[in-house]
Amino acid sequence: MSIVVQKFGGTSVANEENRKLVVKKIKALIDKGQQPVVVVSAMGRKGSPYATDTLISLVDDKFKDDNKRAMDLLLSCGETLSTVIMCNDLLRAGIDAIPLMGGEAGIKTDNNFNNASIIDVEPSNILKVIEQGKIPVVAGFQGICEDGSITTIGRGGSDVTGAILGAALKASEVQIYTDVDGIMTADPRIVSKASLIESISYDEVFQFAEQGAKVIHPRAVEISRRYNIPLVIKNTLSECEGTLIASYVKENDKIITGITHMDKRVQILISSKQKDHCNSIFHTLAEEGISIDLISVFLREKVFTIGEGDLEKFKAIAEKLKINYEYETDCSKIAVIGSKIRGVPGVMSRILKALEEGDIDILQTADSHTTIWCLVKSDRVKDAINLLHNEFALG
Repeated sequence: MSIVVQKFGGTSVANEENRKLVVKKIKALIDKGQQPVVVVSAMGRKGSPYATDTLISLVDDKFKDDNKRAMDLLLSCGETLSTVIMCNDLLRAGIDAIPLMGGEAGIKTDNNFNNASIIDVEPSNILKVIEQGKIPVVAGFQGICEDGSITTIGRGGSDVTGAILGAALKASEVQIYTDVDGIMTADPRIVSKASLIESISYDEVFQFAEQGAKVIHPRAVEISRRYNIPLVIKNTLSECEGTLIASYVKENDKIITGITHMDKRVQILISSKQKDHCNSIFHTLAEEGISIDLISVFLREKVFTIGEGDLEKFKAIAEKLKINYEYETDCSKIAVIGSKIRGVPGVMSRILKALEEGDIDILQTADSHTTIWCLVKSDRVKDAINLLHNEFALG
């Protein structure tokens, strides 16, 4: 009997109506002769009584900063509640299930509270539940450190829980259930003709996740790629087959797989005439935890982007190092993603031509084997994405 990990997100378990659909998905797997291992998120989203953001709002900011261990104890409550309530719903349907907290499921972490790293998984308790003929229902987002304290593994961590359990249990696949049909060629709120991507490689979806698409956590993709376990993004609320993420996917004639974007970027330009201080700024930014991207180093200038939230910190560093700079706010980074980009001439030319015909200024570009990035002003990003979606016939 093959094990399939089924992870259900916050909207999937938010109310009794949706949880009935979750039970249906679990039962369908059992009827196929497969063994489900269920992972659940906290119920609902911001505003729901047991959602993570709601739990965070119960304590003061100073307490959050000074008591990270206590915060993890609080934050773990949402997922813990979900496991018990989900087991109750399964029992109503005649399916016996056992709730397990992250630590009980064997997820061991370091003691970096609020953003712990998983260092080991010992799934013996999960396997015991399976041997008893019952369904393990595991709290996502949680682990336990060496001294027995409960830890949490960062926002979106339930995806990571699903992926790491899939690896530890040698699952045939990991199913990530959410409230969308799968990964789309573009955000359907921006592109009305966006279509479902039926299959996509790990490398491509990793770029989607890194560049702003919020369908799946990048760490979950990395884990599944490392252990070569297929991921499937599915919709709890529909019967859509979803998007398969794997090493080898169905061939098609599309050069571009999809387009995503990231808002609230700031472009920084520094003259390289200030060599002594300018060469040290990248090191200083790294020490201060400021992530940079779209890095272009020329003889006379250095250009890169940072997040809007890091601008004031950057200004303070630049003043301390006596660096003169210019910056452009309200920027968005568009990522045009496709594993077939490599070695195909004319892709960048088509991107530039489409945006030029739309009278959209390109502030900066960069590329890799699977992705071409363009920086544009945020007030034109929707127009730019629609133009590129049409150019590459992704609808």
